[in-house]
Parts: sequence; structure tokens; C-alpha cells
Amino acid sequence: MIYKYINYDKIINKITKKDRLFLGDYIIDPYQNCEFGCKYCDSTFEKIIYIKNNFLNKVENEIKDLSKGTIIIGSVVDPYQNIEKNLKMTRNLLKIIKRHHFKPHILTKSTLISRDIDILSQIENTIVTISIICINRQISNFLENSVPSTFKRLELIKKLSDNDIRTGLAIMPTLPYIIEGEIEDIVKLSLKYKTKFLLYKFLELKGYQKKCFYDHMKVLNKELLEKYKLLYKNNYTPDFEYIKKINFQISKNCKKYGLPNNI
Repeated sequence: MIYKYINYDKIINKITKKDRLFLGDYIIDPYQNCEFGCKYCDSTFEKIIYIKNNFLNKVENEIKDLSKGTIIIGSVVDPYQNIEKNLKMTRNLLKIIKRHHFKPHILTKSTLISRDIDILSQIENTIVTISIICINRQISNFLENSVPSTFKRLELIKKLSDNDIRTGLAIMPTLPYIIEGEIEDIVKLSLKYKTKFLLYKFLELKGYQKKCFYDHMKVLNKELLEKYKLLYKNNYTPDFEYIKKINFQISKNCKKYGLPNNI
């Protein structure tokens, strides 16, 4: 992996439309591109991780002029990818957020976040969302083989919750024809590991990302690939009837077991 520093004019981006999924007001991504290399993600095409020059100083300068709100950390790429172990940009960002009395909502699939429990537990109304794609080990190992296993991520949720950090689970991306048989088990496991809410968002396949994902699916399961080609034939999202069916299944199981499917 290659790491390069790059100049940015602006670090904090304001969310202009109402964020119904993550309830954010602003977005900060400490890094550009992601070294985890998940096969469904469009942030893995480049093998260069860009690190933002003067990141922390720019955050300090920009944040003081903003109205208080929730900052989404990791909306595009994981803020706890491997380079974070040494640079600690996300950790120091949290210190700035705490000092200026903003609320962070962190999206990650990395257990490295547990390093920062000391800071997270001191910030009022902190939210963490840990993402998985499924509990099928063969599929998860193939599609996201550089991240902690699904069950290590569930254990991470419990650890964060035990430290009074409000932590939820995201089935993200929600993979068609893989998730159907697991929804009830995921909801039950979520509760076992002290998950406070469950979110989900369907896989989107845009442009070159679709070709790359199809190439991977051809290796994983050719029959599944043909189903995806039909489901995504006319759009970058699954067709409406499929989405409606999965929405119903998730809503039904969350209601059955008393797990909120929103923050």
C-alpha cells in the first residue's frame, strides 16, 4: 500500500439534505481511499491512501465557525484503517470534537476503535455504528478478508456498549440473496451482543464498481452472479419489489425482538 499526503481546501463538509439514516449534520473523513479492500466497495480501486495535510489544524479552524451538531466520521472510508494505528488522526479528531462540544457518529468495521474508548466514553451522546455484511463465514471471508470477522465485530459492539457508548449494528451493504436467510439470526445476535439499534442500506453498483463486483461474484458463486445481473439490470440499486420485501422482513424481525431499526 502506498501512502501520500495531499492538500485539501476544506475538511468538514455540511450535509445539505436531511440524513435520515445516520442523523448527521457534518461529515469528516480523515483519509481518502481505504486499505481494507472490501470487494463490494468503490473506495478500494486505488492502491494509494491519501492523508490530508494539516488535517487537525484545519479542523480546528473550521469547526469553531459551525453550529453545534453531529459529525459523521467515516461516511466514505473507514476512519480506523491500518494507517490510523500510527497517525492517530481519528483519535485526535475526537479530542477536538470533545473540546468543541459536538457529537460524533463513527462508522467502522475495525476493532481499533476500542483503543479510543477512553475518549469516546467522555463525549456526550457519542454514537458508534459497526457494520457487517452477513454471518456466513465463507462469504464474509471472501468479500472482506482484511477486516475482523463478523463475530469479532459483534464482540466489539458489546465491549463498546459495556463502556456506556451507544453502539449499533449496520448490515451494510445489504447484499441481495445473501441476507434473506440470516435476518432473524442477525437480529437475535445483535441483542445478545448488546446492540442498541440496527441500520441497513442496500448495495449500490455504479459504473466500474458493478463490473468489478460482478468479476468477484463470478469467482464466489456464478448462479448468484446471474441473479445480481437481473436484479441490477436497470439501476444501480435493487428493484423496488425486492427492496420492499427485505424492508418488511427486517422491520418484522426488529419488531418481534424489540430491536429499534433506526437511531
